Amino acid sequence: MTINCKGQLIDLKSPKVMGILNITPDSFYDGGKHKNEKDILNHVEKMLVNGATFVDIGGYSSKPNAEHITADEELQRLLPIIHSILKKFPETLLSIDTFRSQVAKHCIEAGAALINDISAGNLDENMLQTVADLKVPYIMMHMKGTPQNMVKQTTYNNIIKDVLFYFSERLAAAKQLGIMDIIIDPGFGFAKTQEQNFELLNHLELFKMIEKPLLVGISRKSMIYKTLQNTPDDALNGTTVLNTIALQKGASIVRVHDVKEAVESIKLVEALSKC
Repeated sequence: MTINCKGQLIDLKSPKVMGILNITPDSFYDGGKHKNEKDILNHVEKMLVNGATFVDIGGYSSKPNAEHITADEELQRLLPIIHSILKKFPETLLSIDTFRSQVAKHCIEAGAALINDISAGNLDENMLQTVADLKVPYIMMHMKGTPQNMVKQTTYNNIIKDVLFYFSERLAAAKQLGIMDIIIDPGFGFAKTQEQNFELLNHLELFKMIEKPLLVGISRKSMIYKTLQNTPDDALNGTTVLNTIALQKGASIVRVHDVKEAVESIKLVEALSKC
C-alpha cells in the first residue's frame, strides 16, 4: 500500500511512525510544552533524526472536554509553525490534525502534505470536498459526538461491527468524491470506554478487511495509564507494549510522542516476521 505525499510515494507495507507535535496549551500530555519556535524546531528535528516519516501538528486539543477555539485561532497557531518547520526542514511531510475544511485548505496551501481528521468529515460538511479538491491523503478517524461530549457517546451494539460500518459509510462518501489515498484510524480514546479500547485492539486485525492503511494512536493515552495506575508521564513503556501489539495486528502507521521507541518496535516486529 502506498500514499502520494507531495509527489512522493510512501510505501506503507513497512510500517511508519508519525510524530506528534501539539501546539495547544491544553493537550493531555504535552500541552504547553513547546513554548517558542526554537523549542518546536528542536523537537521536530529530534523526531526526524529518530526516524519519523510524518510530523502531525495539532492546533486544537481534542482531549475530552477540551476548550473549543475558533478556526481563526487554530490557524494562528498552525500557519507560523508550518512555515518555520518547512523553512528549516523543507522535506518534512506535515500532517495537519484538524476537522475544519478551512484550516485544512490553508495549511495544505502553506505546504503541509496530508490531513488527519478526527471526525472523518462529520464535523464539517465541506471537509471531504475540500480534501478531494486538494488531492492530498486523508486520515479518517472514528469518533462519535465532539471532543466536548464524546465521553457520553460510548453506547454501541457491537463496537467492532459498528466501527467497521462507520468506515464503510465514510469511505463510500470519500470515494464518491474521488479521494483515493485514505488511511483509517479506529480512534482509541474517542467515545470509547477503557474496555472498548482494549476490545478494539484485541480485534484490530479485522480492520484489514477494509483494505486501507491503518493508523493507531494510543501513545500515552488513558487506556494505558489508567490500567497501570500511573500517569501519562509514566506511560512510555505501556505505549511501546501496545504499539508492538498493534504492529503485529497490522498497523501501518503508529502516531506517537516518542519516535525513537516506536521505530525500534517496528524494527523488532519486522525482524520477527521474517523468521
